[in-house]
Amino acid sequence: MKRSWSAVAGLLLFSSVAANCLASEEQGRCAMWIDIYRGEPISYGEMIEDLAGAGIIYLGEHHTLVRHHEIQAGVLKDLAERGRLLVVGLEQMESIRQPALDRFNRGQIDFDQLASETDWGNRWRNYAQYRPLLETARRFNVPVIAMNARAETIRQVFRSGGVEKLPPETRRELPEDLELKDPDYEALLKLQMMVHASAQETMLRPMIEAQIARDEAMASVLANYLKSPAGNGRTAVVICGAGHVAYGLGTAARVQRRLPEVRQRIVLLSESGDVELSPEEKAMAREIEITHEQLRRIARPIGDYLHAKEPAD
Repeated sequence: MKRSWSAVAGLLLFSSVAANCLASEEQGRCAMWIDIYRGEPISYGEMIEDLAGAGIIYLGEHHTLVRHHEIQAGVLKDLAERGRLLVVGLEQMESIRQPALDRFNRGQIDFDQLASETDWGNRWRNYAQYRPLLETARRFNVPVIAMNARAETIRQVFRSGGVEKLPPETRRELPEDLELKDPDYEALLKLQMMVHASAQETMLRPMIEAQIARDEAMASVLANYLKSPAGNGRTAVVICGAGHVAYGLGTAARVQRRLPEVRQRIVLLSESGDVELSPEEKAMAREIEITHEQLRRIARPIGDYLHAKEPAD
């Protein structure tokens, strides 16, 4: 059976919990939190209790699903109400936009002004879905940091044929300590990236290095902040695509390399068949098959917790 790679992670554990799930408000569909390490359902309160003791919490989303953003805002609120000293890290904004984000953090501009000043609508098309999260952060006096590299820089990694072929001025935008060798991550990306209709075997290496460059840039920004006086003692709630942290790879692994003692938790939010591709996206994609045998070669759990929802009919 063929399915898009991005649907695989959300379905891996669903069949084991569907019979016992709680009713969801949406179309009567069931939803449940799962402790992946134990392979058992867990209450939301129990999960929050564990997350409250972590140094970094990754909330891995599919960028365009509204319910993912609602869950993220709720997790942030519940952690803040427990008195945790927090910071939000955003994949969805480039780090060069931090001065405007700092003005938002200080209450000098509102969300709409932030979007205007950063040209966010052109840089991240569904930026408005992050309003509840950012407004929750400001309500609880939680600073927000922009983690991503410039989109143009990441595209140039691909178009140049890899990091080592970048012009010096572009290479300086990425961390000096960038590590390109990561066999497990590379194997996973090779499977996933074939969903792009134009992807060919010869193109995969530059695509992989572009992904790694983004991961390294985000990890560097986050680690540097947490090591700074402003970040001292804070728990980071990182909002990013699930592919950047699944199996503890990608950004999560690169943060761990920089902060080896930090306690991390990975929370993944399932797609459950809810992703709808635009006609343009469908034209650029193709169906691929990723088997359990291929995924089992990654000898680690996909995350710590999963929010699974019964697939739509």
